[in-house]
Amino acid sequence: MSQTITDTAEAAAELSARVSRAKRVVFFGGAGVSTASGIPDFRSVDGLYHQKFAYPPETMLGHDFYLTHPGEFFDFYRTKMIALGAKPNQAHRKLAELEREGKLTVVVTQNIDGLHQMAGSKNVLELHGSVHRNICQECGKVYSAEWIMDTTGVPRCPACGGRIKPDVVLYGETLDDHVVSEAIHQIARADMLIIGGTSLVVYPAAGLVEYFRGDDLVVVNRDATPADSGASLVCQCDIAKAFDF
Repeated sequence: MSQTITDTAEAAAELSARVSRAKRVVFFGGAGVSTASGIPDFRSVDGLYHQKFAYPPETMLGHDFYLTHPGEFFDFYRTKMIALGAKPNQAHRKLAELEREGKLTVVVTQNIDGLHQMAGSKNVLELHGSVHRNICQECGKVYSAEWIMDTTGVPRCPACGGRIKPDVVLYGETLDDHVVSEAIHQIARADMLIIGGTSLVVYPAAGLVEYFRGDDLVVVNRDATPADSGASLVCQCDIAKAFDF
């Protein structure tokens, strides 16, 4: 029988109790984990998909757009996808703490902001890559997000003049097979899976949670998700406050 909680203090207490009983916890997170850090998501009322641009965001974040409109792609990438001022929130910090304590095995994230690593998490599987890696398509040299922000127009590799591409999965591209395989492996071995800050509508990433075979499936998200009906606990509240334990 699923238990639904909307009060943040009650959610934090219940989440703490369940984590303490678990042996292998995996966290599967999305954009909602980072909204408390000031990074807008895509699909909420204030998200990128509801803002007005010259092209739809999903078009500007496509592989074809990167190839055919590189200047406009990088303008959008710099202004909307890189958030160097963002800092980890309580959810990021608690997950890093649980990893240090040996409770949390891995964070599987759809986010590209690197906030989990900034908070101290070591075992992070980035399904959609990271803005902190920008790779020359000719020589393979890697450039930071800070380096990209210091450039204008279409950045070129200073070493060879090659084209730079963010190490993020654009629309029309496939996920990294090794990252997906490891995520499936870790989720399948977990006895507790916490799904947090994701509407579970972005595939194929959302489909990974179906590999969970453990006893305790927890969903922490403001809005309802497709996983709610099969969860043992649903916390419909602020995710940063739910992890304040």
